[in-house]
Amino acid sequence: MTAPNTPTEPTVTATPEAARQTSIYSRILWISVGAILVLALAALLAWRLRPPELHGVLIQSPQEAADFTLMTSTGEPMSLSDFRGKFVLLYFGYTFCPDVCPTTLNDLKGMMEALGPKRAEDVQVIMVSVDPERDTVEQLSTYLPYFHPSFLGMTGKVEDIQPVASRLGIFFERHEGTSAAGYLVDHTAVVILVDDEGYVRMIFPYGTSGEDMAADLTYLMR
Repeated sequence: MTAPNTPTEPTVTATPEAARQTSIYSRILWISVGAILVLALAALLAWRLRPPELHGVLIQSPQEAADFTLMTSTGEPMSLSDFRGKFVLLYFGYTFCPDVCPTTLNDLKGMMEALGPKRAEDVQVIMVSVDPERDTVEQLSTYLPYFHPSFLGMTGKVEDIQPVASRLGIFFERHEGTSAAGYLVDHTAVVILVDDEGYVRMIFPYGTSGEDMAADLTYLMR
């Protein structure tokens, strides 16, 4: 008995033209996927390398800080250039200041702590006295370690300090206070950052926290 004929699927033979089209579409697909991956990686890299939101005022065209020499709280004269290789934070203040100066020095103390021991080794805080009549070497050497053992004071004659302050945009002027407090000194209350090559790079306004200063310094020290 003969088996009935069963229908068979028609055989489809790909033409050379269809094969070429498939190959082209495949290449286009892989090229598109590759381009998307490259763009995604570029966007991720740009996001990671973007400058952070800085808290201080960045100097767009930094100028080299004029050098100066004053007596320090260690009892020896030093120049700003002696600290080349370190990031120097200059603050013009005085030890008899009732509020602004101790607040700023506390912020600088917090900055040193936030930087950590390794980075802090490359940072020097210097307070230049705007009250040299009372801020002797002994007074500075007693006062500044209360905030941090590495803090350095500088003092001298008013006629030596005045031009240093003026070149850095710092104003100070003595005026009479209460009989109990004695005279006071009005002064610009900013912190000036001089980088490791001796250029003025940033100004921190009064009230900038230690953590914010440390964040900016970490960015500049990269």
